[in-house]
Amino acid sequence: MRLLQPFLRSTRRTASSLSQPRALLLAPGQQSLRNEYYALRHGWSKANEAGIIVSRIDSGARLEYGLHATGREQASAAGEAFRDIVGDRPVAILSSDFSRTFDTAKIVANAVDANVEAEPALRERDFGDFELGPNTAYEAVWEQDAIDATHTAWGVEAASAVLERAAGAVRRVEESAREGHAVLLVSHGDCLQILQTAFAGVDVSAHRSLPHLETCELRRLELLGVS
Repeated sequence: MRLLQPFLRSTRRTASSLSQPRALLLAPGQQSLRNEYYALRHGWSKANEAGIIVSRIDSGARLEYGLHATGREQASAAGEAFRDIVGDRPVAILSSDFSRTFDTAKIVANAVDANVEAEPALRERDFGDFELGPNTAYEAVWEQDAIDATHTAWGVEAASAVLERAAGAVRRVEESAREGHAVLLVSHGDCLQILQTAFAGVDVSAHRSLPHLETCELRRLELLGVS
């Protein structure tokens, strides 16, 4: 299997309105972010290898759905890339507590001599009735997302709800004493795909219009219209 090297891609776009997404990310009274944010999707996992959906913590915590050997190689490469980016700056690493994400985060953390904080708000989107089924079901969910971001068809977690909880993780960092940190958010494909809409000023129903994150892809999250 080909090793996908991490790379950086900006989410800076030219959408017109940012007021609602900014309200989700920023602390009250805040006009810009005090920290610099990066998204990292987990490395290639055993669930990816099997082509199944693992979206709930009772399944996601199990090692049988954890990182594949390829994913560990990807995480090591991502750690080196992140180390080159952050230099001597202070670092904070927040990660979903699924085994595939937390193990990815620990490998990266080792490269930058940082700790990993478990952040349940960065867990995978709950795909409801599709749990442990084939990952071909994603497309049907995304088609419904484009129609209504609040839908819960098949028992899935609404895209709007995922945005609110994931953005809340950013907002809590902004409300803390941290300032000038490079903050790495280690999460899952759908969670990060949805979160980046708040940074890019894109309606959450259009989350699939943004560039997809490959496994262990490292991406800077920039807030549209803020220098």
